[in-house]
Amino acid sequence: MTDRLPGTEDRTEDDPTRARDRLVLDVMLGKLATFLRMCGYDAVYALDRDLEADDRILALSRAEGRTLLTRDRGLAARTDDSVLLTAREPTEQLRELRAAGFRLELPDRPVRCSQCNGVVTAVDGDESTPGYAPDPAATDVWRCRDCGQCYWKGSHWADVTATLAAIRD
Repeated sequence: MTDRLPGTEDRTEDDPTRARDRLVLDVMLGKLATFLRMCGYDAVYALDRDLEADDRILALSRAEGRTLLTRDRGLAARTDDSVLLTAREPTEQLRELRAAGFRLELPDRPVRCSQCNGVVTAVDGDESTPGYAPDPAATDVWRCRDCGQCYWKGSHWADVTATLAAIRD
């Protein structure tokens, strides 16, 4: 495993995701991927890319310079750039990552799509949004450049903020 821990460097407006924030999560960590994406991590979830075989997950990790997060001891042992998690529940997994030095806080604005990991950009006030999203003229709204999912700081943002605050205690 590694001493190199992602998420310990500051992000900048021009470079919202730095190299140390690049992760790949194995098939057992899908819910955790959502939290990490909301925290601004470039977090590839193996099943999003149809990667189930350990060899393919490792190949992606190496090819893209991503730190592997896994619950599989054997898989973690096959690379120097991995973090082995033992907890089953996402909140406890977040505690493990925090204890390992990961920065777990929401950025000032959404940076990554929690669904597909794409980069999100601000929606202009005169642009249309789906019926489920608020009016961008009245509320800041962001849209994923890849899948089109819209985001705003609503109740889900508040719930994740509360979850992240709870793991600090």
